[in-house]
Amino acid sequence: MTTLQRWAHTAAMALGMWAAAVPLAALADSKNLQPRNELKIYKEECGSCHLAYPPGLLPAASWKRMMGSLNVHYGTDASLDAATVQQISTWLQSNAGSYKRVSAQDKPPEDRITRSAWFERKHSDINTPKVWQHASVKSAANCAACHTTADKGNFSEKSLQFPKGLDARFRPAFQDD
Repeated sequence: MTTLQRWAHTAAMALGMWAAAVPLAALADSKNLQPRNELKIYKEECGSCHLAYPPGLLPAASWKRMMGSLNVHYGTDASLDAATVQQISTWLQSNAGSYKRVSAQDKPPEDRITRSAWFERKHSDINTPKVWQHASVKSAANCAACHTTADKGNFSEKSLQFPKGLDARFRPAFQDD
């Protein structure tokens, strides 16, 4: 065996040992968008009115603007004390979306997740007022109406459910397994 072959064999063995040592749980939730260092105060404050959206769904600049205008948060006064605003803002910005689909869209209209180009593209086959305004859905921002694991930051198509009472003609847009 040549030196190069020995080196390649040793590297392959080391990689195999590393892969075996990585806990499967660390890889199991790789589709989750909620950071592992979830901020409890964020979930409590923001999640008391709506889904505590994973910060990766918007770019840092959007979160900064949003946290700087909580007194007019989409028509509601969601003001918080300065220390809480600072804590949540720092966490949101450090965990904000930086991958291509989010960063390419520096400012989604009105800093709304549901108005971002990637959201509209992913939901183009159901992007109709009849779906979003249905009693069991209420709005495009109600992720949990269709994504059963949205509260965990998982929007996998495997977790989709067809909303109760929605007209069956919209069923083809959902991937039922």
